Amino acid sequence: MTTTQHLSETRLADAWAELQAHSNLGNALQADAYRLAFADPEFLLRRETRGLRIQLEMLKPEMEQQAQGIENTIVVFGSARFPDPEQAEQTLALAKKGGDAAALVLAERHMRNSRYYDQARLFARLVASYSKRRAPNEQLFICTGGGPGIMEAANRGAHEMGMLNVGLNIALPHEQSSNPYVSPSLNFKFHYFAMRKMHFMMRAKALVAFPGGFGTLDELFEVVALVQTGKAKPVPIILFGSSYWKRLFNFDVLIEEGAIEPKDLELVQYVDEPQDAWDAIKKFYEL
Repeated sequence: MTTTQHLSETRLADAWAELQAHSNLGNALQADAYRLAFADPEFLLRRETRGLRIQLEMLKPEMEQQAQGIENTIVVFGSARFPDPEQAEQTLALAKKGGDAAALVLAERHMRNSRYYDQARLFARLVASYSKRRAPNEQLFICTGGGPGIMEAANRGAHEMGMLNVGLNIALPHEQSSNPYVSPSLNFKFHYFAMRKMHFMMRAKALVAFPGGFGTLDELFEVVALVQTGKAKPVPIILFGSSYWKRLFNFDVLIEEGAIEPKDLELVQYVDEPQDAWDAIKKFYEL
């Protein structure tokens, strides 16, 4: 059996090595009917094979997380544009020296919002500190979109505590690389937003949404809608930064117009401190 497996692995490796050699010679990849189908990028990237690509994006992160014992996650969403305080301070100092009024306004805004970076980092440290003392099947792992800003802060907090953490990055027209604090073996890149969001939910035991833009709102309301309609099990949905979220949303309008029921507002809760966010999760699960 071992010999047969070795031969099989060798043949697979040879198929990909042939493609790599082709690329190293600088030759453009052309269609080749004789090339093995699973080692044929030209074939796999066709419109007709989209279903296969979607299935692969489902399987790869699923199998890798299972293998590493990632069963329960705390998902942290938030803006990719909020810098860490040190970076914000440097930008502000440069703006003050430069004398550009517009640059100064921007730098002051970055400085103001950088507090959310610190809070996300501290929240992740609280989760990781708890999990380090638990049995593997009781551990909670930080999971983010893998990008900069709030996502980086949460991955960073878990990393600083020596805990594995997950990054579900997305390929964008403007190339986005993963932040350096995601555990390398749990650093996944997606093409399909739908598959990425599915993976966010598959292991999520709670969602903590820090202030963010369209991407954060998209991810937040996906979760709220799934829980509201019973398509996903109830989980704590925590909006961090009450002043931000309450300025952004007037949920009372939805109730007044009959678009939602008053009890639907119980799906979300507001907090302003990392400890309060963590306490809300502990209370929900009686940890």
